[in-house]
Amino acid sequence: MDLGIAGKSALVCAGSKGLGRACALSLAREGVNVVIVARGQEALAAAARDISALDRGTVRAVAADITTPEGRAAALAACPSPDILVNNAGGPPSGDFRQFDEAVWLAALRANMLTPIELIKATVDGMLDRGFGRIVNITSAAVKSPIDILALSNGARTGLTGFVAGLSRKTVGRNVTINNLLPGLFDTETLYSRSVSMAQASGKPVEEVHRHRMQPIPAGRFGDPAEFGDACAYLCSAQAGFVTGMNFLIDGGAYPGTF
Repeated sequence: MDLGIAGKSALVCAGSKGLGRACALSLAREGVNVVIVARGQEALAAAARDISALDRGTVRAVAADITTPEGRAAALAACPSPDILVNNAGGPPSGDFRQFDEAVWLAALRANMLTPIELIKATVDGMLDRGFGRIVNITSAAVKSPIDILALSNGARTGLTGFVAGLSRKTVGRNVTINNLLPGLFDTETLYSRSVSMAQASGKPVEEVHRHRMQPIPAGRFGDPAEFGDACAYLCSAQAGFVTGMNFLIDGGAYPGTF
């Protein structure tokens, strides 16, 4: 199916690795001109090469910290009028909430709530003027099913979700949609590094820990980032103009609820 977005421009945050990279690849396959932003030059260059190899839309890599005003300015200078915005940032640390002081909370809010809001504020009016816009926020399955050791993520990402719920109803009438993608456990470098840390703490082999983490997933496997990227591309498509303010949980059935 042609998603009808060839020639559009997209700004993809944290687009050098993992789920952000997968989203950038899926959009590029549809002929979207992609700007990827991340802090690491080496990973950015590798991602840009992979996207360029598709020989579809153009790709530009910007090395910047999107959580800072300077980083956002650099990203928006490279993509000043995006038709598509994919907000994404690494999750804050886990732990007992008693360990977190105000500075830690503010850092989590800055990365996972305030930065996406700032980027939406910088881009949504242009989308409204042009009569097309797609904003996708990569949040977490913890928004739907909070995890006790992820207090920072639970709080910051749920705050973003509440903000989107209100704004998305105001923009959809002019063909600008805002939705959230909630990933469960996907087969990424971050997932494996967490398994390594857990293995070191428990004294168990990494592969044993990795398999154990997979057991609660009814699908019997971790998610493939390409699946996630294609879900993002659909939400950015011309066909998805009637979908807004939604939270799409992609977790292989791990969440056991009806709603």
